[in-house]
Amino acid sequence: MRIDGEERLTFCSNDYLGLAADPRLAEAMCAATRHYGVGAGAAHLINGHFLAHQRLEDDLADWLGVDRTRLFSTGYMANLGVVGALVGRGDTVIADRLNHASLVDAVRLSGARLSRYRHNDLDDLEARLSRAKGERLILTDGVFSMDGDVAPLVDLATLAERYDAWLVVDEAHAFGVLGCEGRGSLDAAGVVAGDRVLRVGTLGKAFGTAGAFVAGAAEPLEVILQRARTYLFTTAQPPAIAEASRAALSIVREEDWRRQRLRARIAAFREAIVSLDGLVLMPSNTPIQPLETGTASRAVAMAERLASLGLLVPAIRPPTVPMGGSRLRVTFSAAHEAEDLDRLVSGLRECTILD
Repeated sequence: MRIDGEERLTFCSNDYLGLAADPRLAEAMCAATRHYGVGAGAAHLINGHFLAHQRLEDDLADWLGVDRTRLFSTGYMANLGVVGALVGRGDTVIADRLNHASLVDAVRLSGARLSRYRHNDLDDLEARLSRAKGERLILTDGVFSMDGDVAPLVDLATLAERYDAWLVVDEAHAFGVLGCEGRGSLDAAGVVAGDRVLRVGTLGKAFGTAGAFVAGAAEPLEVILQRARTYLFTTAQPPAIAEASRAALSIVREEDWRRQRLRARIAAFREAIVSLDGLVLMPSNTPIQPLETGTASRAVAMAERLASLGLLVPAIRPPTVPMGGSRLRVTFSAAHEAEDLDRLVSGLRECTILD
């Protein structure tokens, strides 16, 4: 990136497969813009649902092996819409304490009671499930955006079935990256998703485009169509973006070498960091590789030092993370070359020497 005239090698993008600048996506979007125009012009249920949108929904459903998918304009809107469509006043959402802000806001706006269990703590979750009133919904990230770890999805699915609860998994940081053909964390865990399991994904991360979708069985997807306010009352995404996303999906499915390269970069980084003193590498095998620094001031100082070396690595501080949990949040892409990794490790080594 070029920031204020200076080039920076970035380690903070969610473009995990390096598709955002792929010319095939650009060509698909340009062709669709010439065909459809720029904007959708209306909400999906008025006359804003174009053939491009339907084709993308069908392709996504085929990829995931589900009855249907439904497009949303953003991931934030998808989470708000899905939760609000399934539960309301008198119901209970049992949510992981480290869930993304959009999931927290989704519960608050739904009117349902929010019960937050300790991060990935199954005993705490089950205790709260057993006390929950009304419709029950277990809500979790698949890959947690600040820690980079993965939810215990096999156990969550078992508890959801035992207590006849919904299970909604935000796969924003997993789709395209984990599982066969990048089908996400549920696929990677070997979970066979039942009728009460819904997956939410964004297209602006590994897919390199924009927008979001929810995937699942026909009945809950019909409920979402009728009740999700963030679907009903907003203009549909431009159909050209849907066509670019279709092109991205084909690449995600077919070019497994991108995931292989990404895994190789992650493994090499984790091996190199072990030799550096003063940095705590959190347990993650995903593109999100947080390095705990302890204090916020130390995180900021290290980020500034890296910036002076031409590296863009953000410092994450409270309230985004808990007190004492400040960190450098490193994220990797298949677009990173081995030389890019060497520059990052060298920069981090300099930070620890000067610390």
